[in-house]
Amino acid sequence: MFLLKQKSSIPGFHLALGYTVLYLSLIVLIPLSTLFIKTSTMSFTQFWDIVTAPRTLAAYALSFGAALIASLINVFFGFLIAWVLARYSFPGKKIVDAFIDFPFALPTAVAGIALTTIYSSNGLIGQFLYKIGIQSAYSWIGIVLALIFIGLPFIVRTIEPVLQEIDPEIEEAASSLGAGRLQIFLRIIFPAVLPSVVTGFGLALARTIGEYGSVVFIAGNMPGKTEIAPLLIITKLEQFDYSGATAIALVMLIVSFILLALTNLAQWWASKRIGLN
Repeated sequence: MFLLKQKSSIPGFHLALGYTVLYLSLIVLIPLSTLFIKTSTMSFTQFWDIVTAPRTLAAYALSFGAALIASLINVFFGFLIAWVLARYSFPGKKIVDAFIDFPFALPTAVAGIALTTIYSSNGLIGQFLYKIGIQSAYSWIGIVLALIFIGLPFIVRTIEPVLQEIDPEIEEAASSLGAGRLQIFLRIIFPAVLPSVVTGFGLALARTIGEYGSVVFIAGNMPGKTEIAPLLIITKLEQFDYSGATAIALVMLIVSFILLALTNLAQWWASKRIGLN
């Protein structure tokens, strides 16, 4: 008896794997490897002096700190937005849903100019914030606002599909058995969306760490105060300090990779806890 091998609509494993490795090498691996190659031309002392300089450390602290704050804020409000879009119907819902993806399509420089115009001292919103002592532009607050704008879609789009898949009948059954709203949320809803929350948080954090276009206009760009790490890299490139730029970029790459690895580990742990794996 002969078994006929089923034909696949896509190339076989070896050919598909070859295309995958080639594509990733040309687009990701080879460009990133140049950071290691360029940095290897420096001695460790030179590398350490660059990445631990006070100006560099201040830029790292601002970039990673602002990205973390913005991502945490987006987790809370992004969950609320995803809940509304997944569970309720209201006039203009499709318009609101389209606006969530707006940061994906809008050039980041345009977003930065718009946010600066709105939150500056004479802006539509900024004029009121400045009156109560909140400097919403040209400060770390402005940077966080820009990163919130950039990172919000990652949270909403990872949580919303999971909320849509949760069967409302499960919540109704729990309610009929005497469970309160808080119990239903903690025992049914939150465990189901936890892996997607972790994923959205990780994606938003990784995206906002390296954000440049929307931040550079609203940051103020004062060295040691409101200068982000990507701007410092650009500054060193303009000064033809390629070794310094690649050293700083390499540290950002390593930290970002570690954050993504921790995010994947946390997602695996959350999925295992709720029995998805």
